[in-house]
Amino acid sequence: MQAHPEGGYYSETYRSRETIHCEGGQFPDRRSYSTAIYFLLSSGDISRFHRIQSDEIWHHYEGSPITIHMIHVNGFYEAKHLGKQLDNSQEPQLIVRAGTWFGATVDEPESFALCGCTVSPGFEFNDFEIGDRHKMLLEFPEHQNIIRKLLPD
Repeated sequence: MQAHPEGGYYSETYRSRETIHCEGGQFPDRRSYSTAIYFLLSSGDISRFHRIQSDEIWHHYEGSPITIHMIHVNGFYEAKHLGKQLDNSQEPQLIVRAGTWFGATVDEPESFALCGCTVSPGFEFNDFEIGDRHKMLLEFPEHQNIIRKLLPD
């Protein structure tokens, strides 16, 4: 696994051979139909606020549940819990819609979470944007606590 710019570690496990041309859309060139990664986050780390131009499906595999913090395009903040304890308001699979600012934290101290992320159209780092703390605080002042937590100085 290698370090991910948002935090944590990742390993790409799948990239479709087939591609789609997205002329006139939000993508300037061809994209794989789909990509998938393993994503590892320890309780001492955070996944910093970021957004991509595709929908991303998160899957929980092992370890602690995580909280996925989202600020939707309409400014609504939502925290969803990814994990296996269905009777504890956790979901084993969650969808983050394209254009949503999101980051993640591990729920249990002294732990880790191993997740999978599937992106369609496929992920490219050209479509990836880390949040700018100052700009996000200006745009979403009502969410300053979570922005400061997921975009530290």
